[in-house]
Amino acid sequence: MFFRDYDYELPQELIAQAPADRRDASRLMILDRETGRIDESVFSRIAEQFNPGDLLVLNDTRVLPARLFGEKESGGRVEVFLVRRMGGDAEVWSCLLRSSKKPRPGSFLILPAGMKAQVLERSDDETWLVGFCPQEGFNQWLEEQGRMPLPPYIRRAAEVEDTSRYQTVFARNSGAVAAPTAGLHFTEQLLQEVQSRGVDIAHLTLHVGLGTFLPVRVEEVSEHRMHREFYTIPPETSAAIAARKAGQGRVIALGTTTTRALEHAADTAGAVRTGDGEADIFIHSDYRFKVIDALITNFHLPCSTLLLLVSAFAGKEFLFRAYAEAIRKKFRFFSYGDAMFIR
Repeated sequence: MFFRDYDYELPQELIAQAPADRRDASRLMILDRETGRIDESVFSRIAEQFNPGDLLVLNDTRVLPARLFGEKESGGRVEVFLVRRMGGDAEVWSCLLRSSKKPRPGSFLILPAGMKAQVLERSDDETWLVGFCPQEGFNQWLEEQGRMPLPPYIRRAAEVEDTSRYQTVFARNSGAVAAPTAGLHFTEQLLQEVQSRGVDIAHLTLHVGLGTFLPVRVEEVSEHRMHREFYTIPPETSAAIAARKAGQGRVIALGTTTTRALEHAADTAGAVRTGDGEADIFIHSDYRFKVIDALITNFHLPCSTLLLLVSAFAGKEFLFRAYAEAIRKKFRFFSYGDAMFIR
């Protein structure tokens, strides 16, 4: 099986360059896997798709303002893209560095507001280890000086509006370099409306990582290796899922990030382990889902691992029929675009 088997033609004008006027104003496509029916609604009415006893699982990761701009001490502009804090007491991060010439280990970068960064060493083929100084007050400095890491298909610089709109209303644990975009559609009021229908809401944290921005570099699906992404699942979430598996309610995943965390943490019987882990699960083709019963997701890039995941859940033929209809009806695609509810 090849990634090119999951290609489709998308008019550039359908790639959303900005969020909708309101979070819940996006369009919603509803896919029924049992009947093969495709319906259309608006996201503000998504509560109608829930039943009493359902469980909605959210990813509460918070996006870091991970893009930094400065200059090399030797001269020349440099972009620093924070990928992951390496732990310990020092502010050492795995970073992407973009400049006209590759930096040298030991060299310094001059960043805004008195911050300096030293390029320590190569972390892997794509990233560098970078240490920041002064360390005191780094988090506050980052919030003030960093820019939101909008995906490359959004062809504009991040603006003030993106600081809030590229963040879910339930974001609380910092560490992601991309938003769990299916969650961007929910407002506090809409979450309350879902709960008023007898639906419980549970949380987990998966910090969306570098793999979201990197292109697939192999042709055969079997040769692709996913980047690891840190997650943590609290005991109350595992217990809520177990209660649904023992009863009548559905487990509804808000987004592919939530799905990856749950499916990676599940045993063969579908019991979800509590605690921390690093998800490197690659869901595609005939994967048998152990936890989720329904999925809320956006429309995804051609030939991407996210498209393969959703195809595995919905069925490729059915999903591509839905995508064709979405293109014909001019739905908006990708991070700031419209959504699907697949049941």
